[in-house]
Amino acid sequence: MTKIRTRYAPSPTGRMHVGNLRTALYAYLIAKHEGGDFILRIEDTDQERYVEGAVEIIYRTLEKTGLIHDEGPDKDKGAGPYVQSERQAKGIYLEYAKQLIDKGEAYYCFCDKERLASLSRTVAGKEINVYDKHCLHLSKEEIEEKLSSGIPYVIRQNNPTEGTTTFHDEIYGDITVDNGELDDMILIKSDGYPTYNFANVVDDHLMGITHVVRGNEYLSSSPKYNRLYEAFGWEVPVYVHCPLITDEEHHKLSKRCGHSSYEDLVGQGFLSEAVVNFVALLGWSPEGNEEIFTLEELTKAFDYHHISKSPAVFDYTKLKWMNGEYMKAMDFDTFYSMAEPYLEEAAGKNLDLKKIAEMVKTRIEIFPDMKDMVDFFRELPDYDTAMYAHKKMKTTEESSLEVLEELLPIIEEQEAFDNDSLYQMLLSYVEKKGCKNGYAMWPVRTAVSGRQMTPAGATEIMEVLGKEESIARIRKGIALLKEATQRGE
Repeated sequence: MTKIRTRYAPSPTGRMHVGNLRTALYAYLIAKHEGGDFILRIEDTDQERYVEGAVEIIYRTLEKTGLIHDEGPDKDKGAGPYVQSERQAKGIYLEYAKQLIDKGEAYYCFCDKERLASLSRTVAGKEINVYDKHCLHLSKEEIEEKLSSGIPYVIRQNNPTEGTTTFHDEIYGDITVDNGELDDMILIKSDGYPTYNFANVVDDHLMGITHVVRGNEYLSSSPKYNRLYEAFGWEVPVYVHCPLITDEEHHKLSKRCGHSSYEDLVGQGFLSEAVVNFVALLGWSPEGNEEIFTLEELTKAFDYHHISKSPAVFDYTKLKWMNGEYMKAMDFDTFYSMAEPYLEEAAGKNLDLKKIAEMVKTRIEIFPDMKDMVDFFRELPDYDTAMYAHKKMKTTEESSLEVLEELLPIIEEQEAFDNDSLYQMLLSYVEKKGCKNGYAMWPVRTAVSGRQMTPAGATEIMEVLGKEESIARIRKGIALLKEATQRGE
């Protein structure tokens, strides 16, 4: 059995789009599921779109997501170079294009921009340009003369204009197109660089790629790929075209949505493991109902035959839920190391941030959620005393004032200020007063936090704030309640 070899062949044009990450992930999983090789190839033939630093982004993203390549520019196993500009410099593409010319499957084209522009026509409201094979009929003498004169040229594929071409995709099945629609696409551009389509075919063949994974926007190009394979007499790889990824409004996921790239998501506080898990499910469904998978578990479970044809919706709410599940499962030290910068910014540096991290670990879905949850530790927010009234706790502003005034001297005399000691102190007060816990806990929690919702109870908050700050906040609560009571009179 032939060893499976897949590749991820990105263009260094910026951040890694979610769709590109999915392509890399599926290519990795297809190879690793069968014990095959996953290759990284940099396709930088479009020099105008090249972005400085983008190659480093590719390396960094693959490393952080765990998609470790077996071969690539940094791991040459003999099939390199793995950067197309370096391969172009060695004359690989021109050599193979000339082989096609010798076979009559390609030809030199010397037409200038003006002539090409005259060939454009409007079809179904779109302007298209179909080449008319003008230069196919040049004699050898005419071609030699133009080449020796230095006239700019491209090399075009010589596609048939009659009949049909059929190709097979593992997801979409057999697709047949009329050859009249193929056009004679350019293989070598006037700058000597190969086009994306041509370089793909040559490199995939030379690198022994058995399975090609890409987005379904390339379905329409596949017949041209197949004709190139057939023209060379090479074996056609297995095609796996993945469905479109859309936003919740079913529009194509674009950069404007704010979470279209891996770096966008990490910057918003998502974990790499959760992003990989989520992206795997954008178009692929496991056999069971399980949705949480490690990369190793995905490798075992992944079957590309279960990829869907239908567009996959990027459900941001589901991603947040999934990220929350990963956070709950994280060991505390790892969680804290990642949460600490967010906690320092929101709560300040002078508190026991580990205790605050313990409070929020199971309550957040992404790290930035912490800000609104813990910023009251840094500074008591302005709040409405109406918060002291709680039907379930049977508290009112008047009863809350009474509780805080009675508790203040007790808290001032309290020596041990840890959670357990404070909780026992409040329980003793409740037992003597003959009321339920919430009757006392609610006013204290409101006074020390200024919030209706907090990540922990009153005594846990007080332990972190410390005695001096807790007393100051309770005194402020008393003052605010007195003012509200006087206004009420």
